[in-house]
Amino acid sequence: MSHLRRFLPPGERVTPTAKWHITLAFLGDVPSPEPVAAILGAVPSPGPFALRLQGSGRFGAATWIGVDGDLDKLTALHAGIRSALAGGGYTLDDRPFHPHLTVSYHADNAIRKAAANYAGDPWQVTDFALVLSHNNRYEQLRSWPL
Repeated sequence: MSHLRRFLPPGERVTPTAKWHITLAFLGDVPSPEPVAAILGAVPSPGPFALRLQGSGRFGAATWIGVDGDLDKLTALHAGIRSALAGGGYTLDDRPFHPHLTVSYHADNAIRKAAANYAGDPWQVTDFALVLSHNNRYEQLRSWPL
């Protein structure tokens, strides 16, 4: 991901790289992460797969980089996680899955122009993680191998 950071214009309002992630399910506030972790530990693995960041788009003011590669396995992982969480009683949004990496939450034409031409190298996805968002910081609580 350091390649992407170097590719984006310096001095612009880019989301800190420590916050870069691809969301597979968003739960919002939950009383305790332990039951979520127990559910996620039982999600069937599609096995490791390769992805790459390529292309871009926007949701309102936010600019994102698209995800390409073995989208069948990524979609299977996404579906498995959502199914397990729903079976555990968690409410999930019903938006279609559009894998992406948000690089800015600001309407910035320089970032959008650079992002439109981005094509990164493939990388192996070997795990997925449960991440807690608190006070505008992310903390990885646990991860599971694929």
